[in-house]
Amino acid sequence: MKTLLTVPLLALAGAAQAHITLDQPEAPAGSSYRAVFKVGHGCEGGAATKAIVVTLPGGLRGARPMPKPGWTLTTLRRPLKTPLESHGQPVTDELAEVRWTADSEASYLPDAWYDEFILRATLPSAPGELTFAVRQVCTQGEWFWAELPTADNPKPRAPAVRLRVTPTRAEAHAH
Repeated sequence: MKTLLTVPLLALAGAAQAHITLDQPEAPAGSSYRAVFKVGHGCEGGAATKAIVVTLPGGLRGARPMPKPGWTLTTLRRPLKTPLESHGQPVTDELAEVRWTADSEASYLPDAWYDEFILRATLPSAPGELTFAVRQVCTQGEWFWAELPTADNPKPRAPAVRLRVTPTRAEAHAH
């Protein structure tokens, strides 16, 4: 009898933990960072994923998404509050959103399969936390991974993807 009760409880625990995560959830401030968004399941009822939309936090510099065969890549940009200079050229905007959309039903990500969606960027120079909102659009329904923990809800059902930006090694060892 114990075995029969344990298996369903473990299955529920796994479902509660399933969400979109980063392969490396922390990285040093100011470093070049490869954000690997891991998608481990589809939507309710086993629906396949047909689009992933990542909203980038402000402060990332030079963000560039990686194309995926079988998926169309589109981006949106937003103006910077304070323009920057990069390689002697003014930079007045930054990447705000990346969308990977399956080109056909053959490219959908089935619920039982795993995949990764990748972009590269330079992290802000100050330590802290960055959050990415990720919309997972499925053949039926969608998940919007954007909730942050609160005192009333310390473990949200659809948590935002979080990156801890750590001090650089020199800062971490400063006395």
